[in-house]
Order: sequence, then C-alpha cells, then structure tokens
Amino acid sequence: MPFGTCILPNGSIRFRLWAPAAKQVELQLEKNANKEIILPMHPLADGWFQIEISPLQATVGTQYHYRVDGGLDVPDPASRANPHDVHGPSQVVDATAFMWQDDAWPGRPWHEAIIYELHIGTFTTEGTYAAAMQRLDYLVELGFTAIELMPVADFSGTRNWGYDGVLLFAPDSNYGAPEELKALVQAAHARGLMMLLDVVYNHFGPDGNYLHIYAPQFFSKHHHTPWGAAINFDGENSRVVRDFFIHNALYWLEEYHFDGLRLDAVHAIVDDSCPHILEELVTAVHAGPGRTRHVHLVLENDNNAAHYMKQGGFTAQWNDDVHHALHVLLTGEHDGYYADYADQPTHQLARCLAEGFAFQGEPSPFRAGQRRGEPSGHLPPSAFINFTQSHDQIGNRAYGERIAMLAPQKPLQIALAVLLLAPSPPMLFMGEEFAAATPFQFFCDFQGELADAVTEGRRREFAGFSRFADPAARVGIPDPNDPTTFERCKLNWDCLNEPQHKVWLEYYRHLLMLRHTQVIPRLQDMRGGAQFELVGISGLVVRWRLGEGSHLTLLANLGNVQVEGALSRAGTPFYLSQIGLSESLAIGCIPPWSAAWFIEEAQT
Repeated sequence: MPFGTCILPNGSIRFRLWAPAAKQVELQLEKNANKEIILPMHPLADGWFQIEISPLQATVGTQYHYRVDGGLDVPDPASRANPHDVHGPSQVVDATAFMWQDDAWPGRPWHEAIIYELHIGTFTTEGTYAAAMQRLDYLVELGFTAIELMPVADFSGTRNWGYDGVLLFAPDSNYGAPEELKALVQAAHARGLMMLLDVVYNHFGPDGNYLHIYAPQFFSKHHHTPWGAAINFDGENSRVVRDFFIHNALYWLEEYHFDGLRLDAVHAIVDDSCPHILEELVTAVHAGPGRTRHVHLVLENDNNAAHYMKQGGFTAQWNDDVHHALHVLLTGEHDGYYADYADQPTHQLARCLAEGFAFQGEPSPFRAGQRRGEPSGHLPPSAFINFTQSHDQIGNRAYGERIAMLAPQKPLQIALAVLLLAPSPPMLFMGEEFAAATPFQFFCDFQGELADAVTEGRRREFAGFSRFADPAARVGIPDPNDPTTFERCKLNWDCLNEPQHKVWLEYYRHLLMLRHTQVIPRLQDMRGGAQFELVGISGLVVRWRLGEGSHLTLLANLGNVQVEGALSRAGTPFYLSQIGLSESLAIGCIPPWSAAWFIEEAQT
C-alpha cells in the first residue's frame, strides 16, 4: 500500500504521507515518559513525504504523529489503528501478524445470501467485536448466511453510526483492537458466514479530518454533498485520491478477509471523468481478491442506476423501492419520500419483485418531478437486496421505531413471507428477527458548537412532517449527542425469553428454513424476465423462472378486503399463510392479508 506505514523485510518501517500543500513534514514518535523523537521526512515528487527508520527507533505498537509545517500534529490518514481516537496518535501495526486459519474459505455464491445487518456498538451490551462473536452461532442456527457490519472506520468520540468516519483504514478502537475484528471475521468464516462491511467513499466526517489543511486536493472545488465537501475524483491531482479509496477497498478485502463491501450513498459520489471511480474500483477488486474467491460489491444508490450491476460488475443494490412500497402498505404513512408510493403501492411492490426497481425512469413527485431510475427488468433478482427494515429506515425516523411497533402483526407477517421467500436476497436489521422493542435512533458524540448544530439539524429535518410542524413537538426528538440516546438503542437479548418475542423468532426461523430448502437450491444462474399482474385493488401474482428451469409463483393480498379474479396457478404449495387458503384460491379468491407460494418443477 503506498499510503501510511509499511514494515520492510529488514524490520525497518517506512512512513509515507501525501501532503502537497505542506512545505515540510516531520515524523513525531511517541516514546515512554512523554518523550518524543522528531525526524524530518524527505520530500519526494508530487507532494509525497517519506522516511524509513530502523527497528531501534520504532516497532510494532509505536505511536506516531505527522507534524505539518512545524506546528500541527496530525494522525496518519491511512492509520491502521488509532487507539486514542481521531485526534490522537496513530499506531504502527504489523499487517501480517494475525494468524489466519481461513485460507480454504472460498466465500459463498451470492444467490445463497441471507443478510443480517448490525451495528457493533449496539448489537450487544458490551458493544465490541469480541462480544459480537458470541452471537455467531445464534445467527447460523436461525439461517443467516451473511453479516453486514455498519461502518467501523474510526470516528470522533465514543459512539456513532459510523458514517462520520475520518480514518478510513483504522477500525474504531471503541469496538476493540484490529486483531479482534480479524478474529470476528475468521470466526464467521469458520461457521460458513460471509462478512460484508459498509464503507463510506462520498465524504469524510465533520470532526477529526485534517486532509483539508495539508492535502486540500482531496476535496472537489466543483461538487458538493449533503454532508460536507465532496471528494475530488475528477479534478487536478485526483489520481492519488482515487488510489487512496481503491486501496481502502482492497485493504478491507485482503488484510481483513471481508467477503464484500457495501458502498454507502454512491449517488453522492460525483465523478465526471472516465472511467468513473466506481468502475475503476470494481475492476481493481475483481482483478485482485475477486480472482480467487467470491467477493461481492453492493451499492446504495438513490438514483436507481441499474447499469452498475451486471455489465458494471457490481453484485447488487439495496432496493429502497421495496421497502417504501411495503411500508406504505403496512402503515399508511405517506410523509416525505413515502409520497411517491402512496397511490400505487401494490403495483410498485409487484414491479419490484418482478423487475427490480419500481422507478425505472418515471418522474418522482417527491423530487419535484425529476425522473429517477433506469430499466432494470433484464437484471436477475439477485441484483436487488430487499428488506422491511434497515438502519436508515428505522434510524431516520424521529424516534427510531421499528416496523413491528408501527404495523399490525398479521399484515407484517404476510409482508415478511413475501420478502423472505422471493428470489432476491433478503436483509434483516439486528433484532428484527425477534421484533425487538428497542429503538434504533440517530446517535453521535460530538462536542461544542458542532454538537449543537447536529442536534438542531436533526430536529429541523422533521419540520416538514405534520407531526412535527410545531417547534415545540420537535424539541422532544431525542438528542443524538445524549449518551442515553445511544444506550437505549442497545439490543435487549433478555427479551428472547418472553412469549411475544419467541413467536416472532420462530416465525422468522420457519421462513428462513423454507428459503433454504425450497428456494435457494433453485436460484443459481437465474435470469431476469419475471412477470406480474394485479388482482383487484391489493392482490398480486408474480411468476419467476428459476435457475434450474422450475417456476416459482406468489399469490398475495396485501390489503384489508378480499380480492377476486382468475388465478392461474401451477405447482405445489410450500407456504400457505392460513388454513383454508388453498380452497379460496381454487375459486379465484385471495382473502385479506394472505400469501401463498408454489413451485412447479421443471419439465424433463
């Protein structure tokens, strides 16, 4: 890696920093008894500074700063560990020291993915990598095949969702040491679990990033994001910037053995050059770790840009359209972006199940008529990750309520039967499987004026919602910087002993078992081209041709009244939501809030 530290074969350590706006850079080594060693770094071409020092001066565990122009001490932007938070010194790490035992792990093919998204800090009481490891057997027994970690890159303070990371190569020390994260990944592989990591390449967090001082070329003069300065992927000196992020992706996949990455909000990555940074990144991944094992790259892209999948090389995209349509059907809410789904939620859901996106170039009223999306019906269902909950969709509510707190039990169970047995890979958010009552609210740990601005900004976000039109109502929205906001988001695992949570856990377990036995074995090599039709005001029929030639059919009613029509169905049912449903379907009726799944075997 051209950035940061590298332990050389002779034991010496090379330190490198790209600081094109600096006149001089010194390496400041932290020693015992508060002693320091300050060494001038050698200027190289194109803004680089470098120094190699012997193991007598620095070794694994040595902490260091870079001193810029004789005055400002900054951490290494490619620090592999920063044990004293983002303003403190970086630490030398031996990237090869961990004794990996998963060399035979090939990864898993994507059609087997059943994803469990979790936040390390709130998944357990301890909030550590080591504590998360103790729950791996539980996840395997339930039927999950993949874990997706919310971002772990070092952020300011002791608590954060992770999207305010500023040291993108350093796992946050609040969760544990780098080797403990590696141990978590290895333990997951030993149990057959893929490990995916959420990464943020569209901006840096607002506190602890010093690049703008000594390397302002990291930031664009022409593009902007909702969260701060945009990254310079297409301007002068962008080559080094592009390499920084490409190496970061390779770093997590190679040094930490992650099986894939989820790239956050790529619609906020603006790059007018060719090839686009996303194209260059995916090429580097497939030419690197992707040559020898299954590696999956997943996008979050509000633009519904279908071209990044298949010919673009990305594996899949989070499908917010599915979530939004289901949410409207289950709750009746139509504030904010839900307004785009208020008129035709059943049609939009059916289109998502059959073709991927609901918006494939149609105008979005929520976006003032702007057209959104690209045609996606040619893509296989595996290109779309479907969910009823995610960190965003829970945490971006004022009080962080989960869907089980908002929707009646029976309709939610039917929605889950639709989602978890459809061909697209499903994703659950931690605690969803037992209908956790704990919220997931927005939390962070900023100080001073920044903390006040974040708190006020959070409350201002909801001014457009009728419930919070009154400023007095917005005052009650939880303060993201209050430690109790974070604490109340920790999962309560003791509630698994309570009857109502046991019922939900067994329901999820049953559906995931059916997915493993009836659906997953038929998905490999599946293509696009499913068909759907609507029945009455809330009924739908979707038909897929599966990878080995069989056909999968869904009949469902996601409304409060019975619908009737000529229901063409074929095959054997493997899921019926209620007793007597087969007889109703036989006479062309789909009862309120019901679902049935059928398999028709391939003709030999």
